[in-house]
Amino acid sequence: MHALTPGFCDAASVYLLERWRREENAYVTADPPQIEARRLALRVGTDTLEDWESMLPVGEVIVFPRETPYARALAAGHAQVLDTVDPHTSERLVAAAGGDERIDDLLLRVGSFLVVPLRLRGAAVGFVTCTRGPDRAPFLPADVAAVESLAARASVALDNARRYERERRTALAIRNSLLPGTVQEFEGCRIAHGCLPAGQGTVIGGDWFDVLKRPGDRVGLIVGDAMGHGPESAVAMIQLRTAARTLAGLDISPADLIRRLDALADDTPGASFATCMYAEWDARQCTCTLVGAGHPPPLLRGPDGRTAPVPLVGAGLPLGLGADTYEATVLTVPEPALLVLYSDGLVECRDADIDQEITRLAHTLDTAAAEPVDADGRDALPALCQRLLHAPSDTTGADDRTVLLAELTPARG
Repeated sequence: MHALTPGFCDAASVYLLERWRREENAYVTADPPQIEARRLALRVGTDTLEDWESMLPVGEVIVFPRETPYARALAAGHAQVLDTVDPHTSERLVAAAGGDERIDDLLLRVGSFLVVPLRLRGAAVGFVTCTRGPDRAPFLPADVAAVESLAARASVALDNARRYERERRTALAIRNSLLPGTVQEFEGCRIAHGCLPAGQGTVIGGDWFDVLKRPGDRVGLIVGDAMGHGPESAVAMIQLRTAARTLAGLDISPADLIRRLDALADDTPGASFATCMYAEWDARQCTCTLVGAGHPPPLLRGPDGRTAPVPLVGAGLPLGLGADTYEATVLTVPEPALLVLYSDGLVECRDADIDQEITRLAHTLDTAAAEPVDADGRDALPALCQRLLHAPSDTTGADDRTVLLAELTPARG
C-alpha cells in the first residue's frame, strides 16, 4: 500500500478471497455468481488507517456480485480499467459512510479505476484496487503492467504467510494438546510446570510431560525427551505421551508401566532412544516410586530445606531398546517435600560435567525457594518453576527445557 499510495495512485486496497484464505476448495466454476473477499489492507492518500477504519474496516468480508469489475477481473484473469467506480461499490461505500462527506468526495474524485487480480499458480486468490483522481493521468498499459508485477510478488508473499500461519496453527494445536489439562491439584500433590522449545521461533520440540491419575488415588508424573527437535520429534512425543496415558489407567506397578512403554516405543518410528523419568506419589502410603529410562535423576527438596538428586537403584536404558532393566526406587516421604522432574536441556552444557550441572540446578532451587514470598498472596510454585526453567548454564537454548514441580504432602490420619 505504501508502494502504491500516494505516489502511484490516490487510494489503494488489497482483498483476499475468503475461500483461499481459509484454505477451502476453489469455486466449481471459473465465473461464480458472486465472490467473498476480505479487505486485507487500505491506504487513502497520506491518511493513516485509523482515519478510515470506521467506514472501511480492515478484515471486513464483502460479497461482490458477478457484474462487478472485481469478479470480472478474477474470472477473466487480467486487469480491469474503468473511468469510475462501479455502481455496486459506490452504493456500498455511501451506505457504509453513514453521511460522512469524505466518501462522496472520494467517489467524485475518481478519474481512473484499476483492478488487478492476485494470481498464484494459475488461480486467482484476490485482487488489488487503485484509483486516481481527475487531475492525474488515467492508468495506461505500462501502469497496469507495473501493478501486475507488484501483485505477482505480493501473491507469493501472501502464500508464504498463509503457509507459515498454517504451520504455526498446527504447532500450537500440538503444543496445547500436550498440556496436562486444567486440573492441577490432586490429593496431597500440587503441580506446576513449564516448557521452552529449543531454537528461535520454535513452538514445539521433543520434550513431553504429563500428570496422570492412577488407580488407588495415586498420581503419576512423567517427563520425557524424544530425540531431536521439530515435527518428527513432536510426533514421537505425542505417541509416547498417549501410550503413557493409556497405561496409567491400568492397575500395574510403575516399573511395569515403563516396561510396557519401552515395548511400545520399540514399535514406534522415531520413539527409540527417547528417555523419561516416571514418579508415582501415594499420599496415603507416604511413598514416592521412581523409575528412570536413561533420564537425569529427579531432585528432592525435603523439610531441611536442602535439595539433592535422588540416588536411583538403576538409571535404566532409553525407551525402545527392549532391555527390560527398569527397577523402581521407593522413597518414604513422611513430611512435605518438593519433587522436581526435568529434561536434560536444563543440565547439559558443553563446558561442564552433567553432575555438576545437576548440583547447580539443585542450588538454584534452594536459592529461589529461600527468597521471600510476595505479600500479594500469589502462588509461589509457578514462579519457582519459571525460575528453574530460565536458569540453565547453556544460554544458547540448544535443547528443549521442561520442568515439572510436584509439591508432595502426605495424608494425615
